[in-house]
Amino acid sequence: MYFKKIFFAVAMIGLAICAYFAFFVYRAMFSPNTTFNNDEAYIYISSDAGYDQVRESLIPLLRDIKTFDALAARKKYTANIKAGKFLIKKNMTNNDIINSIRSNNIPVRVSFNNQNSLEQLAGRVAQQIEADSSSLINIMRDTLFYKENSFSDQTVLGMYLPNSYELFWNTTAEDFRNRMLKEYKRFWNESRLNQAKIINLDQDQVMTLASIVYEESKQKSEQTRIAGVYFNRLKNKWPLQADPTLKFAAYQLPKYKNTIIRRVLNEHKDIDSPYNTYKNIGLPPGLITMPDISAIEAVLNYEKHSYFYFAADAQKPGYHKFAKTLTRHNQNARDYQRFLSKQGIKR
Repeated sequence: MYFKKIFFAVAMIGLAICAYFAFFVYRAMFSPNTTFNNDEAYIYISSDAGYDQVRESLIPLLRDIKTFDALAARKKYTANIKAGKFLIKKNMTNNDIINSIRSNNIPVRVSFNNQNSLEQLAGRVAQQIEADSSSLINIMRDTLFYKENSFSDQTVLGMYLPNSYELFWNTTAEDFRNRMLKEYKRFWNESRLNQAKIINLDQDQVMTLASIVYEESKQKSEQTRIAGVYFNRLKNKWPLQADPTLKFAAYQLPKYKNTIIRRVLNEHKDIDSPYNTYKNIGLPPGLITMPDISAIEAVLNYEKHSYFYFAADAQKPGYHKFAKTLTRHNQNARDYQRFLSKQGIKR
């Protein structure tokens, strides 16, 4: 009788322990364990993160980190951390969360517009993916990559077409660069390559001229006309006399660092630089900025006309007045110079 009581007591204790363990397992796996009020939250797990770092990211989002720890260990997640951006929904269970951060890396939209240099581009991209600006700029300036893909310091900016791209947050610097090369090659399809041949320019020359067109005007409606002006000058062996190239040349000099040139002056026309298109005939050696796709298309499909000149339109900011004769152009230019003077813009 005494042994029966002991057995019964042991059995009850065992059942209680089993019940508690079952409750703990249920709670750890199937009870909602989020604490945030929004419908969704995201965590970013770096490529070198260990479980402790993941845990620190989760603590503000979870009601009970200890139950998560227990299940993470049981499911061997603690030794199999995955990098990326991950979604946690309101009222997710620990089991759901672990499944999400183990296998559901979410792509991000990486966007950049018209950056003036690789350094600016690297800084912009580094704000959107894990790779930092230093690793990006180092991989972007890889001379072996230049050689293998026919780029140079002057032309490589043209490889990065301004747009929005879907990438994983943990994309490496090298993977980002290689993706941009793939997009560049996709853009330069057979149709565009044939059109470049028709207008007697190679890809780098198209991109260089497009960068000038883009700096002259952001208005898509007149970019093809501006491109046509430059083609008329090129065909007639005239210097391009593109003011944006003077600004670019000036900004390379210590004298003009950290300044904004709002008015091109004669002193800028005297700058000794291959980018000075007042002194040099033909295209400069490379891009002066990252052109919009609209400007690239404008060069490839430039408007055929008889205009050789254009000047900013004081009555219609952002647009230009076009002229076929120097006399008419000089009048348009004087009108705009008077406008700048009235605005107090001297440099």
